[in-house]
Amino acid sequence: MDRLISRKLYDRALKSLVAGVNSPVRSFSGVNMPPVFAARAEGQHIFDADGNRYLDFLMSWGAIILGHAQPDIVQAIHHAARKGATYGLSTEKECELAELIKEALPGIEQLRMVNSGTEAVMSALRLARGFTGRAKIIKFDGCYHGHWDGLLVKAGSGLATFGLPASGGVPEGFTAETLVVPFNDLDAVESLAKEHGHAIAAIIVEPIAGNMGVVPPADGFLQGLRLICDRIGALFILDEVMTGFRVAWGGAQRKYGIMPDLTTLGKIIGGGLPVGAFGGRADVMAKLAPIGNVYQAGTMSGNPVVMHAGVAALQALKQANPYSAFEHRSARLEAGLRQAAAKAGVPLQVNRAGAMITAFFTRQPVCDRASGQTADATRYSAFFREMLDRGVLLPPSQWEAAFLCTAHTDADIEHAVQSASEAFSAIAQS
Repeated sequence: MDRLISRKLYDRALKSLVAGVNSPVRSFSGVNMPPVFAARAEGQHIFDADGNRYLDFLMSWGAIILGHAQPDIVQAIHHAARKGATYGLSTEKECELAELIKEALPGIEQLRMVNSGTEAVMSALRLARGFTGRAKIIKFDGCYHGHWDGLLVKAGSGLATFGLPASGGVPEGFTAETLVVPFNDLDAVESLAKEHGHAIAAIIVEPIAGNMGVVPPADGFLQGLRLICDRIGALFILDEVMTGFRVAWGGAQRKYGIMPDLTTLGKIIGGGLPVGAFGGRADVMAKLAPIGNVYQAGTMSGNPVVMHAGVAALQALKQANPYSAFEHRSARLEAGLRQAAAKAGVPLQVNRAGAMITAFFTRQPVCDRASGQTADATRYSAFFREMLDRGVLLPPSQWEAAFLCTAHTDADIEHAVQSASEAFSAIAQS
């Protein structure tokens, strides 16, 4: 495919934007090529600046679940924007979106809107510390919870892609209270709980890891974390920025029957616009200003245009109820990838959870970050480029999730599998 205009735009961007991008994961350095510049998108397809059409499994890193430019959401955005972009005052749509979220997620009694998943996590952890009077946090190796200083230690997402164990500019003291254990390892959590239980404010986890590639929880893992939190008096925080409304109506907490104390959200609840939210038990949320002493604020929180888009998205998603279809199509995609890789003699593991899926180029089953890191990033890069040339857009990193949307059809899945079969054959010969 010809991508000369994308290349020229990248050269232009390099003169004004750091590394030519506004987020590291867009740089495509993880797949050793210049980035693709998007021009527009519709349904399950995205079109680049050169006019090439791609079957999209990136889906704006999981933020799009109803397909691009979904008519109800577009109409809601237009309707809201005509009335003004922001007021600095409360609106009815904030209540409406909050009520939809509460209806779906059993762990949320009250919530607060913010502007990103990072902001949601940062605020939830501050709240957990304020509520418990404790300082330490347990997180899991490879789980990414945004670029907040206190959690940029052994994180996933771009940090995994670029091989960065932490981040420059973060003093040691900012992560001194962050305890890190392997994902799916309850014994390691138990050990920390015995040693530091009196000082642990919260355990935070992606219920289905998606930032080291898709890694589902082992049987009993989330339930075990809930019990540990209850025993030591810590809060249990589910980071559902990625899984919220993607793996079930009500997220992973409803899918697995887990009741967290706090939940963080983002992506889907904004209908494709910038958004975040955190919520949970009413007694915990009551610690927030202006009624409590834990301060959190934001000029753009609950932005009216975003709230209109979010309400339209959740209403359409509730009506569509696509989760059984997601399970069906992702299972077909998994089986097709496995069969095609085996035929080509390419070692492959495929992990999935509903509308989330990752193909790892490794012989070893992937259950945590260490096993995920055995995947061959060089081979994935070649696979990515072969798929892109066949009109299929995947995440530009071995350690990220691919996503389905409601616009994907059975024919799209077959096209992706056929493209993968050709791509596997090509890289097996290289």
